[in-house]
Amino acid sequence: MNTLRNIPAIDEILLDPRVKKIEESVSRELVVKKLREVVENTRTMLRNDNVSLSRLEITDMVVTKLQQELNRVTKPTLNKVINATGVVLHTNLGRALLAPPAVQYLTEIAGAYVNLEIDLDTGERGSRYVHVEDLLINITGAEAALVVNNNAAAVLLVLNTMANGRDVIVSRGQLVEIGGSFRIPEVMKASGARLVEVGTTNKTYLRDYEEAIDENTALLLTVHPSNYRILGFTSEVTLEELAELGRKTGLPVVQDLGSGVLCDLKEWGLPGEPTVKECIARGADVVTFSGDKLLGGPQAGIIVGKRQHVEAMKRNQLTRALRVDKLTIAALEATLVEYLAGKPNRTIPTLQMLTVDEDTLHDRAQRLCGILTESIGATSPVKTIQVVSTEDRVGGGAYPTHGLPGFAVEVVFDDGALTNIARALRLGEPAILTRLRDNAMLFSVRTLLEGDYDLIATRIREIVKG
Repeated sequence: MNTLRNIPAIDEILLDPRVKKIEESVSRELVVKKLREVVENTRTMLRNDNVSLSRLEITDMVVTKLQQELNRVTKPTLNKVINATGVVLHTNLGRALLAPPAVQYLTEIAGAYVNLEIDLDTGERGSRYVHVEDLLINITGAEAALVVNNNAAAVLLVLNTMANGRDVIVSRGQLVEIGGSFRIPEVMKASGARLVEVGTTNKTYLRDYEEAIDENTALLLTVHPSNYRILGFTSEVTLEELAELGRKTGLPVVQDLGSGVLCDLKEWGLPGEPTVKECIARGADVVTFSGDKLLGGPQAGIIVGKRQHVEAMKRNQLTRALRVDKLTIAALEATLVEYLAGKPNRTIPTLQMLTVDEDTLHDRAQRLCGILTESIGATSPVKTIQVVSTEDRVGGGAYPTHGLPGFAVEVVFDDGALTNIARALRLGEPAILTRLRDNAMLFSVRTLLEGDYDLIATRIREIVKG
């Protein structure tokens, strides 16, 4: 117990030259706070372990632990991750990667004052939404557009503006749960709208909507199954049919498109998905969709449609709580410009990854296989390294039943080694996420970026060679 008397006072430790050095880059307030915690933890450790340490040894221990703790709390927690999973729009990894022009534009805007809400022509206050509205109008054919912070917010704003205190009719088969356990019925409830379910889980007919319409009905809602499929004995009302019913009854039709596609991906082998422009042409009065999924931009909820409805949303007090900042606007604006340029599949990473041909993927896999073989091929616990075919995924709630034929490099390890190596890859810098199968680790090349190949080889070599 005499060791406890050797614990120096806080003021004494603060005079240590090493702590003084720390204070040059960390606030004194944080240093003192963490120092007190470290000293208290050290006191508990010494009491429990009953060890004998000198005053100098304890001081050295405290200063070392203080530095470690300050490094931990001041280090940014968002880290680069190498995505070798083959899931293009990986929600846990941030979904869409921004196009290089968008990254450059975002960097320029982030460190500068910008004309976010000022009309430079008149010198008067302007609207932040004008920077992307014309772009969205030109791309989708809608009359007006508005951007909020994600698609759930977009649906919330639409319903709160157009149906607060009134009924919204939706097919029972479309009452989906989106990411993070957020459910369409709960979003509707939060908006103030009242849900009216029609049809059954697998079959809904136009007459179901017709029979449910009364004086309390505000709008007809249709939710596109972007992240789910009901297969088998099914029937759903088409958007065209619902739009015609809306015109007859004077009710607006709102479509929650979910992922949201701006260009037709069928020419690259993906199943047909309705584009936003097609939905507007088919009669939807308002369409909502995401910015960070198939569009390939930043997280955002995009609303396009008839001017009268969109303008009403802009006046809604809720819009301020859901509004986007200059960084989101800049990234989205630059991404949309790539669509207007006409070749988004060449510049937007999401579309590049989704449309890359199998021969190119096979060549990339052969290249990675060669690098890994040269780096770790004869090193225990590695057993075999080879190119294998695989089924990649779109991810992000898009194309839920469609696999993307691709290639990966399969590294087979000795029994018991796989879990430890996968953990070491996750915890390194940069972190590397792969797919695991039996005793094999798969590195899908579809989602790898230039420069990832050598990093993967270096990291695995460091791990297996200890």
